[in-house]
Amino acid sequence: MNNELVIDVSASEISIALLKDKRLVELTKEKSNVQFSVGDIYLGRVKKIMPGLNAAFVDIGYEKDAFLHYLDLGPQFRSLLKYVDSALNKKGNPSLQKFKIEPEIDKNGKISDILTSGQYVLVQIAKEPISTKGPRLCSEISIAGRNLVLIPFSDKISISQKIESEEEKNRLKKLIQSIRPKNYGVIIRTVAEGKKVAALDEELRGLVEKWESAFEQLRGATPPKLIISELSRTSAILRDMLNGSFNNIYVNDKTVYDEVREYILTIAPEKEKIVRLVSGGPPIFERFGVQKQVKAMFGRIVSIKNGAYLIIEHTEALHVIDVNSGNRSKSGSNQEVNALEVNLAAAEQIATQLRLRDMGGIIVIDFIDLYDNDHRQVLYDKMKELMSDDRAKHNILPLSKFGLMQITRQRVRPEVNVDTVEKCPTCKGSGEIMPSILLEEEIYNNLSYIIHTDNLKYISINVHPYVAAWLSQGIFSVRFQWMWKLKCYIRLKADMSYSLLEVKYFSRENEEIIH
Repeated sequence: MNNELVIDVSASEISIALLKDKRLVELTKEKSNVQFSVGDIYLGRVKKIMPGLNAAFVDIGYEKDAFLHYLDLGPQFRSLLKYVDSALNKKGNPSLQKFKIEPEIDKNGKISDILTSGQYVLVQIAKEPISTKGPRLCSEISIAGRNLVLIPFSDKISISQKIESEEEKNRLKKLIQSIRPKNYGVIIRTVAEGKKVAALDEELRGLVEKWESAFEQLRGATPPKLIISELSRTSAILRDMLNGSFNNIYVNDKTVYDEVREYILTIAPEKEKIVRLVSGGPPIFERFGVQKQVKAMFGRIVSIKNGAYLIIEHTEALHVIDVNSGNRSKSGSNQEVNALEVNLAAAEQIATQLRLRDMGGIIVIDFIDLYDNDHRQVLYDKMKELMSDDRAKHNILPLSKFGLMQITRQRVRPEVNVDTVEKCPTCKGSGEIMPSILLEEEIYNNLSYIIHTDNLKYISINVHPYVAAWLSQGIFSVRFQWMWKLKCYIRLKADMSYSLLEVKYFSRENEEIIH
């Protein structure tokens, strides 16, 4: 599979399109001055304890206080508090290897027993601000690298479930056990499969150094303060997705080009040449066919094939997708088989749409009714297969007795919305349309005025093909009658680019006549 990344940099935002075999599968938009991204680590101040929610609101500098639930504190929260306190008071060593780990907090405890208003706390953003809500926080800190994720105050080694070989799992676990510093846990990511000890050891040391440098930033700090910033969205996508099938990365900005190229040099030097700077010519998204796909796939109505289509509605609580067979319902003799075919095609488009729009939370899909239990199972299995490559955590439920499929999908960022509305070609956005029944009379009046004013013997009229057909139909057509009355040769030219009621007049020299 051919994977390409197209990065469009403008003054206000960076748009990143992931193409698989030239087909758009992911689109992310990042404001140039983005803050409060998933993974950012802040020193915050507890503003309010909410015993009823077993949670606290924390000030990290956002306009709305961030939310921290007791279950998101992490089992080693006491150790984190002790570590932060020693850093704020300029005591202790940044290395955790000699740090004495405190007992774990009670799973069923109360937040009022752990935190107090005004207390300083180190937190990490787990979910970006969405709608009217502030960021969602956690205090089980993790620092992600390309192959490994470092978890301070832990001693566990976890391995990605996507690594299927037991032999490879055991190899990686033993390898990490031999190089892991004390009091640091490690999650081994899927891309670490087959990596040698030298590469993993170098990355692990870099992550530990990043954590210890955060300790230095904490010394004497006052909240709210950003301690460790997550990579930019571009670099994060490269970190998480770059593999052997990545063929090209196209960028239209020199600064971002240098940033991406430098990042690739650190994680995969052999891939340096795939980064290419694009300048001049048409906009980069038009050049690589992204803009056309965006307009086709981000509307309320999304076509599937053979006349079937989806209707996608968004609400505050959930997303609703309705599958319609359209004129496809007229084809085929077996209604059940026809419904299954439409549903399977819709499932493929829905899996793409969820990833493309980054739709999260609860998604309810109203498929066309299937009465055969085997067919319902086929659709359910197909949906699971199609979403297996989705990096967001998700859960899919079988079809209910009402024919509804429910999906929950992790939402950590606002949904991607693209405005696909364009000006109406007829009214030009004014909302006013001249009565079409009077169009023939209006054209005749304009012709009469132009021909008599300029004493013309030839004039060309450019109109929509439907209007051209209407004016020229029959032996004694409207056009023929006009030529007889006005004593002038009138040429009709049909132009598909014209709106239905658009008319332009041209002289023999093909110069437009403005009347």
